[in-house]
Amino acid sequence: MIRMRTDFFSESLGMGTSMVVLMPQSAAGIGMEGADDAGSSSAVPVLYLLHGLSDDCTIWERRTSIERYATEKGIAVVMPEVRRSFYCDEEVGEKYWTFVAEELPQLVASTFRVSTAREDTFVAGLSMGGFGAFKLGLNHPERYAAAASLSGAIDPAALELGENRGNLAQRVWGGRDLTGTADDLLGLLGAAEPHRLPALFLDCGTEDELITQNHRFIAAAQQHGVDLRSRLRPGAHTWEFWDQGIQDVLDWLPLRS
Repeated sequence: MIRMRTDFFSESLGMGTSMVVLMPQSAAGIGMEGADDAGSSSAVPVLYLLHGLSDDCTIWERRTSIERYATEKGIAVVMPEVRRSFYCDEEVGEKYWTFVAEELPQLVASTFRVSTAREDTFVAGLSMGGFGAFKLGLNHPERYAAAASLSGAIDPAALELGENRGNLAQRVWGGRDLTGTADDLLGLLGAAEPHRLPALFLDCGTEDELITQNHRFIAAAQQHGVDLRSRLRPGAHTWEFWDQGIQDVLDWLPLRS
């Protein structure tokens, strides 16, 4: 696996930013087992892997063995930097939704040997990144074959994002009601044509403080006939939970053979 920390200028953000990219290669290395076609000249499938509120673009590889897991699947992994934006165009700040939904995929496609086909494009994330993954999948179902949320902050309007979190709710959304917007995941479920949606995977710990939000998402999916694979298992908001979760997500992805 080729690992690149890439620094670049983002037009939508109006500033420099970073991402970490993992690209398959034919030589997996001692003690590593790579996919059979990792050295092919053809474009490879890609997973956009999103970080949480307190993290950055390096966190997944520092807290899990994502490089090893991705090597075995022959899949590229793109881990962008979005700071504490909730994957939104911030009311007071930068346009991170425009960045991650529009600019980033175009930049990745023009720079790396990844497939741009819907059936080869996936997104996953934890906590704030779980929200971001479902937001991308539900708002742009034509682009993603699958979206996975691990311990997702499914309903940001229900979170305490006041002074103890730097007044994030005011900075990101300006106090707006999120009902009916691109950030209203439950509303998007209700408005969607279920057969057009990507495959959805939800994983949350039963001891996680976000479990109630995830229960509501599961109930909404059932109500609206949306196919959702959900798993509520013992665990909390921890990297031990997410390290296992991302392995299961990679096993679940509908990778073409």
